[in-house]
Amino acid sequence: MGTPGYADPQALFATAVPKTCEFARRRSLFGDAVLVVFLLSQCLDGVLTYIGVVTFGIAIEANPLIAWLMTHLGHGVALMSAKALAASLGVALHLYRNHSAVALLAIFYFAFAVGPWIVILFF
Repeated sequence: MGTPGYADPQALFATAVPKTCEFARRRSLFGDAVLVVFLLSQCLDGVLTYIGVVTFGIAIEANPLIAWLMTHLGHGVALMSAKALAASLGVALHLYRNHSAVALLAIFYFAFAVGPWIVILFF
């Protein structure tokens, strides 16, 4: 009796199966640092948004999608869901070695999300 085995993709299709995603072979210190800054911006935005919404009400939230989610799901669940999705998409960009996009997003979040919340809440 022959031993069962798996078919070789090259023998089956006559060509090698193309790779759809090839992650970084080398670590990028810049990419790792930018990812940490981006994840920190997401955490700070979530915490400050929660404090702002609890203090001033949902009307203070500028993003209508987040405000709608807060109305229907609650403050914590809506913010955790939105921030988890944003963080996972940032990690995906990092894995695809698109570090400049992650850096721009981190700058954007600190400038237009974290910064305004700090001004509103503490000054």
